[in-house]
Amino acid sequence: MMKRWIVLAGEEGGPVCNKMGGIWDVIDAEAKVLAKLAAKKDIDCDLNILVAGPYYPTLGSDWNKGKSRITDISGLEPLKMNEELTAAIDRLKSEGIEVVAAETEVDGHSIGYLLFNTAYFDSIITSREGQKMTLANAIKTEAWRISGLDSMAFERSPYGPEYTHYLGLSYAVSQFVNNLVSLGEERAKKYGDEAISEFAMSVMPKMRVSLHCHEFPTFYALARLKALGTPVRTMATLHATVPGRSSGYRSLEKIAKNDSTWDPHVPIGMATLESLARYADVVSFVGDSTKREAMLFHKLDGIVIRNGIDLGASYIDWNKKNRSRKKIQKYLSENIHKVYGGEVIDPEDILPVFTISRPELENKGYPQLLDALLLQDHLIKHRRLEQRFAEKMRVVCLLITSHGPKQKDKLPEGFPINLPSEIPVGEEIRLNNMIHERGIDAGRLAAGKRHASAVLYPQWVGPDDGGLNMRADEIMAGCVAGIFPSQYEPFLLTGLEAGREGTPSIVSRACGFSDALKKVERLVTGLGGFVVVDNIDATFQEMILDYALVLDYFTWTYLEDQVKYRLLCEESFALAKLMNWTEPVLEYYRNLMVSSELDKCLPSEMRGFEDGGQ
Repeated sequence: MMKRWIVLAGEEGGPVCNKMGGIWDVIDAEAKVLAKLAAKKDIDCDLNILVAGPYYPTLGSDWNKGKSRITDISGLEPLKMNEELTAAIDRLKSEGIEVVAAETEVDGHSIGYLLFNTAYFDSIITSREGQKMTLANAIKTEAWRISGLDSMAFERSPYGPEYTHYLGLSYAVSQFVNNLVSLGEERAKKYGDEAISEFAMSVMPKMRVSLHCHEFPTFYALARLKALGTPVRTMATLHATVPGRSSGYRSLEKIAKNDSTWDPHVPIGMATLESLARYADVVSFVGDSTKREAMLFHKLDGIVIRNGIDLGASYIDWNKKNRSRKKIQKYLSENIHKVYGGEVIDPEDILPVFTISRPELENKGYPQLLDALLLQDHLIKHRRLEQRFAEKMRVVCLLITSHGPKQKDKLPEGFPINLPSEIPVGEEIRLNNMIHERGIDAGRLAAGKRHASAVLYPQWVGPDDGGLNMRADEIMAGCVAGIFPSQYEPFLLTGLEAGREGTPSIVSRACGFSDALKKVERLVTGLGGFVVVDNIDATFQEMILDYALVLDYFTWTYLEDQVKYRLLCEESFALAKLMNWTEPVLEYYRNLMVSSELDKCLPSEMRGFEDGGQ
């Protein structure tokens, strides 16, 4: 009998409170789509799915204190433990490794969560080769022996706590997988007689485990399992590269020049962890640009498996869009007046647009976005001379970016229009200054000096965020358009998320899925529901002008031609529908699972690895 397991591991693995950007969405989507496919018997119907990630029980247990993350498993059920899980987890606990186990169900198929608290690894005493030491030091010693990881140097760097956490998380994941795989053999060895032992091994369930690691924080697990000789199928997925992230938009130039040198500010420890992807049986990349980066900086080759999106609906929810837009318009109108005075702006005259990202200002193209808004302001002013509606038209761009969640009770009434200087931190401060330096803040809008403005929204948005109190999908649905002018963007999930809500978007050519736009059948002539702006070959002035003109096109079409605007929304939804998660998850599955004659539930066209598909 064969028991199959897939373990999806990552720093972002776990409940939604562990979310750190788009990778959480990828791991969560992969787990849920696997469960749906198993429930429909499109893949192995007895597949056991586990998600492995970190556990932050209290404030301060997170390596990044600024994110204030606390892992909330209140929405999950206790994990239904079977004999194998119980034995594997008990062995971890005997080493002092804390494991929090929980589960949820999707279409009646279980998804288990194994969450590891690495904060106490420095206080757990263990024995290695006759010496007493902390578990953290034992892990670092082993990592030096196995992979040459110079933890003594890396832990003294500014990212030292982060590196140490990743190493501990990787160790815990690999130790669990090793325990799970070895259960059958160890039980059979309990029999003294060799013939009985062989018979026991023949009838006992075999553990067939596959491990899928998303991003470098868990890549040491791949190297460790290889060194231990654990028979496990492994995959490493790179969403970007560490040297590429550090170079940002300059990485495109490095690729063009075949310049494989790392910039001086590259976190060497993180990049070295990332290079351990070479120990995986399969390496995958979310886009061609990431693949080119990995080949350039790490000499890594592999396959491209794009990201996707889970629609959850077969049509655009127009009631949700109208309801969300009115809520945003009303909130902006009321609070702009309360904070800055002046005449009350009619909510219907406010056209909200948005961008959402991590606070990497240059990489995410915020300077270009703000310059484009300044240009759009002038376009609206010139249009006022001859076109109706333009006199009252007000464009407000919500810049949703934050270093971490902020406590609601510390935010003022009217946030983020009311944004005291003590609220923004780090790059949020610099972005707010950039808005005011260009004179496109909401105060100028209230005074009638601008028709386009930017509003910094430095918070992780949600139903109780102290501002709009709306989920990200509701904000996306309510905005007239999204704009994502990234100078460096391996894929861009947020563009697809906007498309899922039927919201037209502007994306840069650097975005990893821009080629997919060519596959969508146009519903309208000319500019469609997704517009790509060339930020690679175009001059800076051309790029800024293109962003401004397309943003003006979307907002003006919304005012002047609702029929055409709805077609733009339908086209953005069509792209999201085209790029669903089913195909990429099946591709992950094909590469992760090793087939055998016992795969009764697996379609014949998906078998292959051990028996060549026969």
